[in-house]
Amino acid sequence: QVQLAESGGGSVQAGGSLRLSCVVSGFTYNRFCMGWFRQTPVKEREMVATIHSDGGTGYRDLETKGRFTVSRDKAKNTLYLQMTRLKPEDTGMYYCAALPYDGVWCTDQEFRYFGQGTQVTVSS
Repeated sequence: QVQLAESGGGSVQAGGSLRLSCVVSGFTYNRFCMGWFRQTPVKEREMVATIHSDGGTGYRDLETKGRFTVSRDKAKNTLYLQMTRLKPEDTGMYYCAALPYDGVWCTDQEFRYFGQGTQVTVSS
Protein backbone atom coordinates (compact mmCIF):
# COMPACT_ATOMS: atom_id res chain seq x y z
CA GLN A 1 0.00 0.00 0.00
CA VAL A 2 1.45 3.33 -1.08
CA GLN A 3 1.50 5.99 1.61
CA LEU A 4 2.73 9.57 1.44
CA ALA A 5 3.01 11.63 4.62
CA GLU A 6 3.71 15.37 4.38
CA SER A 7 5.05 17.61 7.11
CA GLY A 8 6.70 20.98 7.50
CA GLY A 9 3.84 23.32 6.75
CA GLY A 10 3.06 26.31 8.92
CA SER A 11 2.48 30.04 9.09
CA VAL A 12 5.19 32.44 8.00
CA GLN A 13 5.48 36.06 7.02
CA ALA A 14 6.09 37.13 3.45
CA GLY A 15 9.75 36.77 2.56
CA GLY A 16 10.24 33.79 4.86
CA SER A 17 11.13 30.20 4.06
CA LEU A 18 9.73 26.75 4.72
CA ARG A 19 10.86 23.24 3.87
CA LEU A 20 8.19 20.65 3.26
CA SER A 21 8.96 16.95 3.63
CA CYS A 22 7.14 13.86 2.41
CA VAL A 23 7.97 10.36 3.55
CA VAL A 24 7.00 7.79 0.91
CA SER A 25 6.38 4.14 1.76
CA GLY A 26 5.15 1.14 -0.20
CA PHE A 27 6.19 2.72 -3.52
CA THR A 28 8.62 0.29 -5.12
CA TYR A 29 8.79 1.34 -8.76
CA ASN A 30 12.14 1.88 -10.45
CA ARG A 31 10.96 4.62 -12.80
CA PHE A 32 8.57 7.24 -11.55
CA CYS A 33 7.62 10.84 -11.00
CA MET A 34 7.16 12.53 -7.67
CA GLY A 35 5.90 16.00 -7.10
CA TRP A 36 4.26 18.73 -5.07
CA PHE A 37 0.83 20.16 -5.74
CA ARG A 38 -1.01 23.09 -4.20
CA GLN A 39 -4.73 23.69 -3.71
CA THR A 40 -6.67 26.66 -2.33
CA PRO A 41 -10.39 27.16 -1.66
CA VAL A 42 -10.69 29.17 -4.86
CA LYS A 43 -8.32 27.30 -7.17
CA GLU A 44 -8.12 23.74 -8.37
CA ARG A 45 -5.13 21.66 -7.43
CA GLU A 46 -2.11 22.74 -9.46
CA MET A 47 1.34 21.32 -9.97
CA VAL A 48 4.12 23.20 -8.20
CA ALA A 49 7.20 21.04 -8.85
CA THR A 50 8.10 17.54 -10.02
CA ILE A 51 11.13 15.29 -9.93
CA HIS A 52 11.80 12.26 -12.11
CA SER A 53 13.45 9.07 -10.87
CA ASP A 54 16.48 10.01 -12.99
CA GLY A 55 16.75 13.33 -11.12
CA GLY A 56 15.26 15.69 -13.66
CA THR A 57 13.10 18.45 -12.16
CA GLY A 58 10.25 20.57 -13.43
CA TYR A 59 8.42 23.60 -12.06
CA ARG A 60 5.13 25.32 -12.61
CA ASP A 61 6.83 28.36 -14.13
CA LEU A 62 10.12 30.24 -14.08
CA GLU A 63 9.06 32.36 -11.16
CA THR A 64 8.43 29.26 -9.05
CA LYS A 65 11.71 27.75 -10.20
CA GLY A 66 13.51 30.82 -8.94
CA ARG A 67 12.15 30.47 -5.40
CA PHE A 68 11.40 26.76 -4.85
CA THR A 69 13.61 23.68 -5.07
CA VAL A 70 12.34 20.10 -5.24
CA SER A 71 14.68 17.31 -4.18
CA ARG A 72 14.68 13.71 -3.05
CA ASP A 73 16.68 11.69 -0.52
CA LYS A 74 16.69 8.13 -1.85
CA ALA A 75 18.06 6.61 1.34
CA LYS A 76 15.31 8.18 3.44
CA ASN A 77 12.52 7.70 0.86
CA THR A 78 11.75 11.36 1.39
CA LEU A 79 10.73 14.11 -0.99
CA TYR A 80 11.39 17.76 -0.16
CA LEU A 81 10.22 21.16 -1.29
CA GLN A 82 12.40 24.06 -0.18
CA MET A 83 10.42 27.28 -0.48
CA THR A 84 12.08 30.68 -0.17
CA ARG A 85 10.94 34.30 -0.51
CA LEU A 86 7.41 33.19 0.19
CA LYS A 87 4.49 35.33 -0.92
CA PRO A 88 0.87 35.45 0.27
CA GLU A 89 -0.19 33.87 -3.03
CA ASP A 90 1.83 30.77 -2.09
CA THR A 91 -0.74 30.07 0.61
CA GLY A 92 -2.52 26.75 0.23
CA MET A 93 -2.64 23.08 1.07
CA TYR A 94 0.44 21.37 -0.31
CA TYR A 95 0.22 17.74 -1.38
CA CYS A 96 2.97 15.27 -2.10
CA ALA A 97 2.29 12.97 -5.07
CA ALA A 98 3.76 9.96 -6.84
CA LEU A 99 3.26 8.17 -10.14
CA PRO A 100 4.83 5.04 -11.66
CA TYR A 101 6.11 6.33 -15.01
CA ASP A 102 8.31 5.06 -17.82
CA GLY A 103 8.39 8.32 -19.76
CA VAL A 104 10.57 11.40 -19.54
CA TRP A 105 8.42 14.43 -18.68
CA CYS A 106 6.68 14.52 -15.32
CA THR A 107 5.14 17.99 -15.36
CA ASP A 108 2.11 17.14 -17.51
CA GLN A 109 1.25 13.80 -15.97
CA GLU A 110 -1.81 12.79 -13.96
CA PHE A 111 -0.40 11.65 -10.64
CA ARG A 112 -1.92 8.56 -9.06
CA TYR A 113 -1.03 8.76 -5.38
CA PHE A 114 -1.44 11.75 -3.08
CA GLY A 115 -0.82 12.42 0.59
CA GLN A 116 -3.18 14.16 3.01
CA GLY A 117 -1.51 17.54 2.62
CA THR A 118 0.17 20.11 4.81
CA GLN A 119 -1.06 23.69 5.14
CA VAL A 120 1.14 26.65 4.25
CA THR A 121 -0.05 30.12 5.18
CA VAL A 122 1.93 33.21 4.20
CA SER A 123 0.90 36.53 5.71
CA SER A 124 1.76 39.94 4.31
